[in-house]
Amino acid sequence: MTFEVRLTRDAEADLDRLFDFLLERELGRDGCDLALPGQAIAALRSGIATLKTSPFTCRKAGQSPFLRELIVPFGRSGYVALFEIEDDSHVAVLAVRHQLEDDYH
Repeated sequence: MTFEVRLTRDAEADLDRLFDFLLERELGRDGCDLALPGQAIAALRSGIATLKTSPFTCRKAGQSPFLRELIVPFGRSGYVALFEIEDDSHVAVLAVRHQLEDDYH
């Protein structure tokens, strides 16, 4: 079974926010790595792509068995993508955050 995965506007905005955060952080460092923000987003998109085949393997996020979280490792920590399995062929990514953030924005 294959699922169609889509990112909501909020999730796309989260990716932009996370990219901008990394870019600003790297620009403020000596020996900055300007490739890092792009690598982080690529890791996120690659992780999210795994939802096409295995969304039910991710941990539950609340009472509903259809609301789940995907952990995407990157560097010393990583990211968490909140998603909902909408039906037997559709998954919607609702939000994305860094693992060290308090909650989704």
